[in-house]
Amino acid sequence: MPKLNCPLCTVDDILENPTNYECLTCGNEWDKQIKEEDQIGPQERIVKDAYGNILANGDIVAMIKDKKIKGSSKVLKSGMKSKAIRLVDGDHEIDCKMDGMSIALKACFVKKVL
Repeated sequence: MPKLNCPLCTVDDILENPTNYECLTCGNEWDKQIKEEDQIGPQERIVKDAYGNILANGDIVAMIKDKKIKGSSKVLKSGMKSKAIRLVDGDHEIDCKMDGMSIALKACFVKKVL
């Protein structure tokens, strides 16, 4: 039998009861009748730019407003384009290079260049 994962926290520390399963980590309970493929698993994160366009790895973005870089005297000007971006988890969803610097940006300050 394949190892079950909790549909909420995705940990495999599962207790099997006669009628249901119980996650020992988060306490979530679910019916045994639910097939493993029907369980809600971790979903891929969708990152959207300031105008609602979906961003993907390798896209090129442009700044929509001037932003001062913390700890530096440099400013990312409106309209400045990036090299190919990489999407990451966290508060700043985008890693890219602009003006020769590697920086992390929030998606709400950029637009996708088509």
